[in-house]
Amino acid sequence: MDRKKELKMQYKEIPVEAGIYTITNKKNGKVCVVSTRNFKTINGVKFSLENGGYANKKLVDEWKQYGKEAFSFEIVEVLKPKKDNPYYNEKEELTKLEEKWLEKLQPFGDSGYNSRKE
Repeated sequence: MDRKKELKMQYKEIPVEAGIYTITNKKNGKVCVVSTRNFKTINGVKFSLENGGYANKKLVDEWKQYGKEAFSFEIVEVLKPKKDNPYYNEKEELTKLEEKWLEKLQPFGDSGYNSRKE
């Protein structure tokens, strides 16, 4: 088996995990709290930031200004699925988790890239 196929198989075997991660600007301390249903998408986010296609324009602007080396990505909490609960809703639980981290880190205004939800 060639290396490419082997890497592809390894990638597919990685379990899909949902949760919260942060993107931190190491130059000014600003933080962006992000929820995801699949941490594998972080590489896609990096690609979008690199190409200016990410939805958060403040973050894109500073990514361009400071360069990718100025930013770090950190998984802060993995969502623990409750498969034994028939009423478990991953999307709702992820929203609650995101609200918890937004409350804790307060990444708004001069402190971060998130916008307050009305």
